[in-house]
Amino acid sequence: MARGSQRQDSPRRRNRDRHGRGLRGPLYPATLPAARSRAERFDALVIEALEPIETRWRTELTQLDVAVDDVPEVQVEGEDGVVEDGNVPLARLLPAGSDNRARIVLYRRPLEARAKDGADLADLVHDVLVEQVANYLGLDPDVVDEG
Repeated sequence: MARGSQRQDSPRRRNRDRHGRGLRGPLYPATLPAARSRAERFDALVIEALEPIETRWRTELTQLDVAVDDVPEVQVEGEDGVVEDGNVPLARLLPAGSDNRARIVLYRRPLEARAKDGADLADLVHDVLVEQVANYLGLDPDVVDEG
C-alpha cells in the first residue's frame, strides 16, 4: 500500500492532531471545581445565595421559581424597529399566570459584567435576589435580608 493511501473499508483512528501532538483532553478532572463552566459556577452561586432566603421564607416562596438566563431578550419599540437603548436589566420578576408560576429570572452576563471579582459577584447576586424576592412578597428588602 502506498504512503498516504488508506483502505476504504476501515476508518482511520486519530492518535495525533494535525501538528503531530497528542489529542487534547480536559485540563482538569471533572471532579474539580475548576472544570466547571462559567454558567455552572454562576448557577452554584445563585443556589448558594438563595439558600438562606429560602430557609427563612420557605412557606411564602412555594409558588416561586428562580431561573438563570444568559442575557435579557431584546425588545423592539415602535414600528421603525429601534431597539430600546436603556439600562440592561440584571433580573426580572415574572408574575404568575393562569398556566405558570411566578418566576425570578437572573441575567448572568449583565451581572458578571458589573462585578469586579468573584466576591463582588456573589454580593451582587445576593442583593438582586433579595430585592426580587422582596418585590414578590411585597416587603422591604431589609426585612427579607434579616437573619
